[in-house]
Amino acid sequence: MTQTQILCQAFRKPDMWKWRELNRIKTSGFRCLRDVEVDVNNVLLWKGLLVPDDPPYNKGAFRIEISFPSEYPLKPPKVTFKTPIYHPNVDEKGQVCLPIVSNENWRPSTKADQVIAELIVLVNKPDPDHPLRADLADEFIQDHERFLSKAEEQTSKFSEKRPCE
Repeated sequence: MTQTQILCQAFRKPDMWKWRELNRIKTSGFRCLRDVEVDVNNVLLWKGLLVPDDPPYNKGAFRIEISFPSEYPLKPPKVTFKTPIYHPNVDEKGQVCLPIVSNENWRPSTKADQVIAELIVLVNKPDPDHPLRADLADEFIQDHERFLSKAEEQTSKFSEKRPCE
């Protein structure tokens, strides 16, 4: 079955939100997000390639997943990095501290493209005040040049090759 056939089957009422959300992301003009696709085995799991603009992450690309709960939009999606990233707001398992998708901040009116926009901002501008990795947050604050150097090194080592523009 092709991706298009799967999408046609998956995006039937009352689940038209999936089509609208995916279409908003694909037409949003995000330069930092590429190759967004729906998992063929689970239409609530979307995958994409994050291509940051700013150093130290602009030398690589990072696979991400967005997992929508069956209760979406009443409950927030979960964003996970599948590619390792040296970042104070992303833990070793790829879980992201992204305030917009926290239970206390989530609003059912929030759209997936807003979540992606916030993720892009967070990757380009780490928030050491809300870390998942306190050691990296401390390094980010206390020895910023060392943090940047290590993040660039880890990006070169673990990230995927950036797609051609």
